Amino acid sequence: MSIHMHMRAVAESEIRDDHTWLAAFMWEAWENLPAEYAAGVAVSIDKVWGAVNDLYAAADVLDADAGKLWTLPIYGGRPVAHSADADPSNPPLGILEPPWVSQAAGFLAGVSFDELWSGASAKFVWSGGDEAQVRQEFLDYHRRLQGFYGRAATAGHAVVRAVWA
Repeated sequence: MSIHMHMRAVAESEIRDDHTWLAAFMWEAWENLPAEYAAGVAVSIDKVWGAVNDLYAAADVLDADAGKLWTLPIYGGRPVAHSADADPSNPPLGILEPPWVSQAAGFLAGVSFDELWSGASAKFVWSGGDEAQVRQEFLDYHRRLQGFYGRAATAGHAVVRAVWA
Protein backbone atom coordinates (compact mmCIF):
# COMPACT_ATOMS: atom_id res chain seq x y z
CA MET A 1 0.00 0.00 0.00
CA SER A 2 1.31 3.41 -0.95
CA ILE A 3 0.75 6.27 1.48
CA HIS A 4 2.31 9.72 1.35
CA MET A 5 2.24 13.01 3.17
CA HIS A 6 2.19 15.73 0.54
CA MET A 7 3.02 19.35 1.36
CA ARG A 8 2.43 22.29 -0.96
CA ALA A 9 3.53 25.89 -0.42
CA VAL A 10 0.95 28.45 -1.48
CA ALA A 11 0.19 32.12 -0.87
CA GLU A 12 -2.18 32.32 2.08
CA SER A 13 -4.47 34.63 0.08
CA GLU A 14 -5.01 31.84 -2.46
CA ILE A 15 -6.23 29.30 0.12
CA ARG A 16 -9.89 28.71 0.76
CA ASP A 17 -10.54 27.33 4.22
CA ASP A 18 -12.89 24.77 2.74
CA HIS A 19 -12.06 21.07 2.84
CA THR A 20 -13.67 20.24 -0.53
CA TRP A 21 -11.88 23.09 -2.31
CA LEU A 22 -8.54 22.28 -0.64
CA ALA A 23 -8.87 18.57 -1.47
CA ALA A 24 -9.36 19.44 -5.15
CA PHE A 25 -6.44 21.90 -5.02
CA MET A 26 -4.17 19.32 -3.42
CA TRP A 27 -5.26 16.58 -5.83
CA GLU A 28 -4.28 18.77 -8.77
CA ALA A 29 -0.97 19.54 -7.03
CA TRP A 30 -0.42 15.81 -6.44
CA GLU A 31 -1.07 15.08 -10.11
CA ASN A 32 1.60 17.68 -10.96
CA LEU A 33 4.05 16.66 -8.22
CA PRO A 34 7.14 16.20 -10.44
CA ALA A 35 6.80 19.72 -11.88
CA GLU A 36 5.91 21.24 -8.51
CA TYR A 37 8.78 19.42 -6.83
CA ALA A 38 11.15 20.75 -9.51
CA ALA A 39 9.74 24.26 -8.94
CA GLY A 40 10.43 23.89 -5.21
CA VAL A 41 6.81 24.39 -4.09
CA ALA A 42 6.01 20.81 -3.11
CA VAL A 43 7.51 17.91 -1.23
CA SER A 44 6.26 14.50 -0.18
CA ILE A 45 7.31 11.87 2.31
CA ASP A 46 6.34 8.24 2.01
CA LYS A 47 4.90 6.27 4.90
CA VAL A 48 7.83 7.13 7.21
CA TRP A 49 6.75 10.72 7.93
CA GLY A 50 5.89 9.72 11.51
CA ALA A 51 9.44 8.47 11.96
CA VAL A 52 10.81 11.74 10.53
CA ASN A 53 8.69 13.52 13.16
CA ASP A 54 10.15 11.19 15.80
CA LEU A 55 13.65 12.12 14.64
CA TYR A 56 12.82 15.80 15.12
CA ALA A 57 11.45 15.01 18.59
CA ALA A 58 15.04 14.27 19.61
CA ALA A 59 15.55 18.07 19.49
CA ASP A 60 13.38 18.30 22.60
CA VAL A 61 15.90 16.14 24.43
CA LEU A 62 18.95 17.93 22.99
CA ASP A 63 17.75 21.48 23.64
CA ALA A 64 15.08 22.13 26.23
CA ASP A 65 14.91 25.75 25.02
CA ALA A 66 13.80 24.61 21.55
CA GLY A 67 10.22 24.53 22.79
CA LYS A 68 7.97 22.50 20.55
CA LEU A 69 9.23 23.91 17.24
CA TRP A 70 10.23 20.38 16.24
CA THR A 71 6.51 19.54 15.87
CA LEU A 72 5.96 22.06 13.06
CA PRO A 73 7.56 20.48 9.95
CA ILE A 74 5.43 17.30 9.94
CA TYR A 75 2.33 17.74 12.10
CA GLY A 76 2.26 21.49 12.68
CA GLY A 77 -0.60 23.78 11.87
CA ARG A 78 -4.28 23.20 12.13
CA PRO A 79 -6.52 20.56 10.62
CA VAL A 80 -9.12 21.54 8.05
CA ALA A 81 -12.45 20.10 9.08
CA HIS A 82 -14.68 18.30 6.61
CA SER A 83 -17.80 20.31 5.89
CA ALA A 84 -21.20 18.63 6.00
CA ASP A 85 -21.18 18.23 2.21
CA ALA A 86 -17.52 17.12 1.88
CA ASP A 87 -16.68 13.80 0.29
CA PRO A 88 -15.65 11.59 3.24
CA SER A 89 -13.05 9.92 1.03
CA ASN A 90 -11.15 13.21 0.73
CA PRO A 91 -7.78 13.09 2.48
CA PRO A 92 -7.00 14.55 5.89
CA LEU A 93 -5.79 18.14 5.34
CA GLY A 94 -3.93 20.69 7.40
CA ILE A 95 -2.72 24.27 6.98
CA LEU A 96 0.48 25.67 8.42
CA GLU A 97 0.14 29.46 8.29
CA PRO A 98 3.11 31.69 7.28
CA PRO A 99 4.34 32.52 10.81
CA TRP A 100 4.48 28.81 11.61
CA VAL A 101 6.18 28.10 8.27
CA SER A 102 8.88 30.61 9.23
CA GLN A 103 9.29 28.94 12.62
CA ALA A 104 9.51 25.50 10.98
CA ALA A 105 12.12 26.82 8.53
CA GLY A 106 14.11 28.32 11.39
CA PHE A 107 14.00 25.07 13.33
CA LEU A 108 15.12 23.02 10.32
CA ALA A 109 17.92 25.48 9.48
CA GLY A 110 19.22 25.49 13.03
CA VAL A 111 18.97 21.86 14.05
CA SER A 112 21.93 19.54 13.60
CA PHE A 113 20.93 16.40 11.73
CA ASP A 114 24.01 14.60 13.08
CA GLU A 115 23.04 15.39 16.68
CA LEU A 116 19.44 14.30 16.07
CA TRP A 117 20.62 11.09 14.44
CA SER A 118 23.10 10.25 17.17
CA GLY A 119 20.37 10.68 19.77
CA ALA A 120 17.62 8.78 17.99
CA SER A 121 19.06 6.45 15.33
CA ALA A 122 18.43 3.28 17.34
CA LYS A 123 14.68 3.83 16.85
CA PHE A 124 15.00 3.82 13.07
CA VAL A 125 17.44 1.05 12.28
CA TRP A 126 15.28 -2.03 12.56
CA SER A 127 16.50 -5.56 12.87
CA GLY A 128 18.90 -6.36 10.06
CA GLY A 129 18.63 -2.87 8.54
CA ASP A 130 21.60 -1.11 7.02
CA GLU A 131 22.22 1.90 9.27
CA ALA A 132 24.06 3.87 6.58
CA GLN A 133 21.19 3.42 4.14
CA VAL A 134 18.53 4.37 6.71
CA ARG A 135 20.58 7.38 7.83
CA GLN A 136 20.88 8.55 4.23
CA GLU A 137 17.12 8.22 3.70
CA PHE A 138 16.40 10.38 6.75
CA LEU A 139 19.11 12.87 5.79
CA ASP A 140 17.54 13.18 2.32
CA TYR A 141 14.11 13.87 3.84
CA HIS A 142 15.64 16.39 6.22
CA ARG A 143 17.43 18.25 3.41
CA ARG A 144 14.28 18.29 1.25
CA LEU A 145 12.25 19.66 4.14
CA GLN A 146 14.92 22.28 4.91
CA GLY A 147 14.86 23.53 1.32
CA PHE A 148 11.08 23.37 0.99
CA TYR A 149 10.33 25.22 4.24
CA GLY A 150 13.14 27.71 3.62
CA ARG A 151 11.71 28.65 0.21
CA ALA A 152 8.15 28.79 1.55
CA ALA A 153 9.19 31.02 4.46
CA THR A 154 11.17 33.34 2.19
CA ALA A 155 8.11 33.71 -0.06
CA GLY A 156 5.81 34.27 2.94
CA HIS A 157 3.72 31.25 1.97
CA ALA A 158 1.54 28.92 3.95
CA VAL A 159 1.91 25.15 3.64
CA VAL A 160 -1.05 22.89 2.92
CA ARG A 161 -0.66 19.24 3.88
CA ALA A 162 -2.57 16.20 2.63
CA VAL A 163 -2.23 12.51 3.38
CA TRP A 164 -2.82 10.28 0.35
CA ALA A 165 -3.53 6.62 0.84
